[in-house]
Amino acid sequence: MDKKIINTASTPTDKPDLQSSNAYQRHGRTTDINDHSDLQVLKRIKRYLLPKDFTISPALLDEIVAGYDTGDPLADALAAQNIKFAKPLQHNILGNRLSDNLSNSLNNDLITNLSFSALTEQFSSHPDWFDPKLAQIGAVAYRRYPLMLIWLLRNVALMAGYSIPALSLPLIQTGALMHDALPRLMRTYAYILAVSEHPSSDTNTRNQHKPIEQVLAIGSEGWRQSIQVRQIHTLVRQKLLKGKGNAATGVIPNAEQHHNPDGSWNTDYWGIPINQTDMIATHLQFSLLIMRGLRLLGARISTEEAEGILHLWNLASYWMGVDLDRLPKNEAACWEWLYTYLSIQQLDFKMGQPLAKALHDLPRQLMGEDNRRGRFVEMVNASVTRTLVGDDIGDGLDLPKSKIRFGVLSSVPILFALDTARQRNASVAHKLEAFRARRQDNMNWWLKKNDDYYK
Repeated sequence: MDKKIINTASTPTDKPDLQSSNAYQRHGRTTDINDHSDLQVLKRIKRYLLPKDFTISPALLDEIVAGYDTGDPLADALAAQNIKFAKPLQHNILGNRLSDNLSNSLNNDLITNLSFSALTEQFSSHPDWFDPKLAQIGAVAYRRYPLMLIWLLRNVALMAGYSIPALSLPLIQTGALMHDALPRLMRTYAYILAVSEHPSSDTNTRNQHKPIEQVLAIGSEGWRQSIQVRQIHTLVRQKLLKGKGNAATGVIPNAEQHHNPDGSWNTDYWGIPINQTDMIATHLQFSLLIMRGLRLLGARISTEEAEGILHLWNLASYWMGVDLDRLPKNEAACWEWLYTYLSIQQLDFKMGQPLAKALHDLPRQLMGEDNRRGRFVEMVNASVTRTLVGDDIGDGLDLPKSKIRFGVLSSVPILFALDTARQRNASVAHKLEAFRARRQDNMNWWLKKNDDYYK
């Protein structure tokens, strides 16, 4: 069992003297809590989103660091037996509701497998704590702003993560988001759409799917993709631990720290790949950071809607293998968790630059190298990152800096005014929803060509 950090403060009112112990620095990836105190995103979180008397909790710090050494025990046990569980699990739960080509996916050994049985129980029904009404309130708010959603996914949630090597390295080692940036981006986008699909959303009617009964219903696209993503994470984790991911060779420096001499993943330095702590960080990228970005860009998201967004992603993350007890319980706790996590992460912008470049260059790859519109879209995207995340991270990831970068903030009064009108006038709300549905459908162009669910 990991040693607990001891609070050596002389009085109860003193701040915890975390520097007196380096127990939380037992992985190479972990820095001193004061190393990044000047990072713009940390200064903003501390100034605007945390209590004035906030100090990093030794207990939370220890919990975050301990999470580096835990993956997904149930799914990892199946992977160790070379079992791919996604399709058999869906068939076992849904039975005849699935297509016939899954009818032979199960066998007696799998049915009696304890890990498979535990996964079946987890995915067969919603946990007692799940409130579908609250989740739907969050889903409706989350999907209300399609352009902002894709902006924030790529330019805040993903780009901010690229500055943290512990999050970037698994993607680089497997070649993900570096060689197939567009498919990977759109698959991620499809997942957040699936998680936020709700009974009144337009996906079902446009594609002639049977409307779902509730958000993240058993058998829904969000449920199905959560199972699939969990399997992908498990397979990648096992692949990296065995040293079979080598796409980083020749791409990023200091390769010796990324793996052991035999090629296997360096767990002493990085912890387990795609571990509990990093999965929670990803959970907050898709929920907390996107929600905060929406508010900064002018969206009027109520306290209940914010709670609903976090609640929605709590279930999605629980289904993807995150230990429920580790998830922060409310928005305030989420900011405390994220601040603590970011304070101790080793930053390596050189490692994240290949991922950032692949994502940044997408518009001109699609529109042509000499396309002015493509260059403009790239500058807008970079401006979103710099404005909402910080120039220090933008500089580190080598993103361009525009003289009119703050033009992205022109959306604030526009979106705020539209949202205010939506709240006060049913006719305006109906017209805005019709516009949102058309806009969402246009933005799904890649999915409509390549994903059976959206065709």
